[in-house]
Amino acid sequence: MNLKKSLLIIIAVLLIDQLSKIYIKTHFVLGDSVEVFSWFKILFIENSGAAWGAKLSDFLPISEPTGKLVLTVFRLFAVAGIGYWLYDTIRKESSKTLILAVCLIFAGALGNIIDSVLYGVVFSDSYQQLATAFSDEPYGSVFYGKVVDMLYFPMVDTTWPDWVPYFGGSTFRFFEPVFNIADMAISTGVGILLVFNKKAFGTLGEDESTLEERA
Repeated sequence: MNLKKSLLIIIAVLLIDQLSKIYIKTHFVLGDSVEVFSWFKILFIENSGAAWGAKLSDFLPISEPTGKLVLTVFRLFAVAGIGYWLYDTIRKESSKTLILAVCLIFAGALGNIIDSVLYGVVFSDSYQQLATAFSDEPYGSVFYGKVVDMLYFPMVDTTWPDWVPYFGGSTFRFFEPVFNIADMAISTGVGILLVFNKKAFGTLGEDESTLEERA
């Protein structure tokens, strides 16, 4: 897979990710939801931390704003590293499977870093009101934006039977995390690397090498 095709994949993922986030941000109030199916909802939340909403301040003796800044800077270095990895795999004419996986991971990471770096200065607050773009009263500053999440799949939403020890009577939901298109791209890329590990990192055969050169 050549650089042109890789860029098309990255741009397509970024467009879908950012357009969906901008639509949700400007048409939903924080916490609003729409039921598409009983097992799938559009639910607008914002994530100021890492995966699953975790924050560095939950684990380290630092303030929440400092933790957010450290996390955003770390994401920037991570995106740069993944970008170099992608460049290197294309330069070495690695397998299409590996290049596709790295493209998805890079596009997803870049999509979320756009939120973290820019959304705080682009949008107004979404709490109890619709946010506006390029607001005179942005909700944050550069590096302090929040990631927009909206895809929610409560495929199982029930209550544990009373006879179940400890959990009896409590709510059980699967799958509970809320995520976005960028998260899906990252997860898909990682999944490809795990499931098709040998194909991604194995040595190209003579026939596949020829096809790669023509791609």
